[in-house]
Amino acid sequence: MTGQWQAVSPGSRLRSFRLPLRSGGARDNDPPMTTWRPHPRIRVVAIGLHWRDGRLLAAEVRDDAGRLRGVRPLGGEIEFGESWQVALMREFDEELGIEIAITSAPLMLENIFVHEGSTGHEVIFLAEVAFPEGAFAGQDRIDFREDNGEEIVARWFDLAELDVDGGPQLYPTGLKELLPGRNVSNPSSPRNR
Repeated sequence: MTGQWQAVSPGSRLRSFRLPLRSGGARDNDPPMTTWRPHPRIRVVAIGLHWRDGRLLAAEVRDDAGRLRGVRPLGGEIEFGESWQVALMREFDEELGIEIAITSAPLMLENIFVHEGSTGHEVIFLAEVAFPEGAFAGQDRIDFREDNGEEIVARWFDLAELDVDGGPQLYPTGLKELLPGRNVSNPSSPRNR
């Protein structure tokens, strides 16, 4: 899977990356529930970055055989006539049943990628989000279902454990590089609300 993204902000850059989305079973030994392929059109999506104790909430991304390939922050497609903010709030409500607060301006990424021989193209609005006080306190993981019935597992991941040999990839590829200078390892950082 290959592609390119472009950060649309002052001092933006163009880099290569891959962006698979969720497919397969909910756990390593589960068979795939669906075979995901990119849409044959440009999709516009909104994704939220939620931090807890310096760890990023992300859903497991699986291949067609159900093997863990990486993780991706939660969110989804923006519907026609819907702003990215409304879409992001709707997606978290649909997926997790909570009302989030958007706490940052969006970063925009363009993603052109190939997954299982099919080309995909996304424009992504990515912003930090806060959960209601006490939401998912004491939980290491969150299990939920997509609209298509696919079971999804989301967990909080330390960025130091992502994009390294033996660890899962953080999608969209290149996202981790956009986060330096933001002290995600410091629990007192504003990112950890």
